[in-house]
Amino acid sequence: MNFEKYSIGIGDRFGCQGAAQLAALEKAAARGLSLVPVWNKSEREHLIVGTGPEHQRRAADEAVRARGWDKAYCVDADHIGMETVDRYLPWCDFYTIDVADFIGKAPEDPALFLRAMEPYRGSLDIPGASAPVEITDAALGTFARKYLRAVAAAAGVYRHIADRKGEGTFVTEISVDEAAVPQTPVELLLIMAALGLERVPVETLAPKFSGAFLKGSDYVGDVRRFEREFRDDLAVIAFAVEQFGLPRNLKLSIHTGSDKFSLYPVMHRALRSAGAGIHLKTAGTTWLEELAGLAAARGEGLDFAREIYREAYGRREELCRPYLAVIDIDARRLPPPGEVDGWGPEEFVRALEHDLPCRSCNPHLRQLLHVGFRVAAERRARFEELLGRHRDLIGKRVERNLYDKHIVPLFFGAE
Repeated sequence: MNFEKYSIGIGDRFGCQGAAQLAALEKAAARGLSLVPVWNKSEREHLIVGTGPEHQRRAADEAVRARGWDKAYCVDADHIGMETVDRYLPWCDFYTIDVADFIGKAPEDPALFLRAMEPYRGSLDIPGASAPVEITDAALGTFARKYLRAVAAAAGVYRHIADRKGEGTFVTEISVDEAAVPQTPVELLLIMAALGLERVPVETLAPKFSGAFLKGSDYVGDVRRFEREFRDDLAVIAFAVEQFGLPRNLKLSIHTGSDKFSLYPVMHRALRSAGAGIHLKTAGTTWLEELAGLAAARGEGLDFAREIYREAYGRREELCRPYLAVIDIDARRLPPPGEVDGWGPEEFVRALEHDLPCRSCNPHLRQLLHVGFRVAAERRARFEELLGRHRDLIGKRVERNLYDKHIVPLFFGAE
């Protein structure tokens, strides 16, 4: 599909904010930045909300018509595997193939791959990398045991999609960001070598980075270490494209529902230095902007926001269980529902809204409400009626969140 240099994952849990998000991309376009919107929603989120990929496609198409968007856009089958991909085939043209379940499983036969890597054994000086990449017998053996089966699984899903939709009609993303530990430069290089051997035309690759990317929160970790990893990954991708016959537009994909605010300056500098593209996922925090907008609207909107918090607080173990790897909530830092019931709109919004350096926001409350969208899904008719009633107020919040907090610092730099 000749996927463009810069793309951004948008969409939202309930499919109501696409037009507001496109408005943010239009502001970027007015400044000369072309961003391809990719509506993404995971299988887990579909199951919780009670939607399917057909609803996601409809929401995207309706937003595009409403804004008169005349540029490219995609709908993502987000984090799918062979067992889930088929129901996405009629509706999606971007496939995030998740191979986490196959990492660490022994390959059937690594001999072909090991022979293909013979010319690369030794020390590789990759332009832009912080250190030479050492491809040794030990590194190859470790990689084969850890990742080769996962690459084969990704190739199987890719071929399944291509057989049914036709090669070149969709974007392929490979996700290894749910591995237990970050990939080293040699592992990332070998992943792409194996994908090249499998003839998978991967266009975006989502690696694992060090540090914690928590739902609705800023990055937790060593920013300088992340910058080194990010620059190394950009360098390795550029090298792999030349060596392994991969698409020339192959780029990094940065996943997770975190806000990543402290990382945007270093990512901006690295992308400019390397002349590289990026795919950024941002959709998860849109639901929080909806909730903050309802609280700001006062009246029934504020009552609904308080109700969601009260219910989420009482069901926090249930709501948090599917997300334990990507949240860090200290229950002692959560205000009791009785206290929140006494908050006015300004207090609720200050506690929920994430602005660096987050002097007023409560990251524990914010994370709980982030995973608490299930509660709103159980009141979906009422929730969507309130969203419609306060469409303009909420839409402005969604647009500002995407443009001011994500697009500007990452693609334009500090202003």
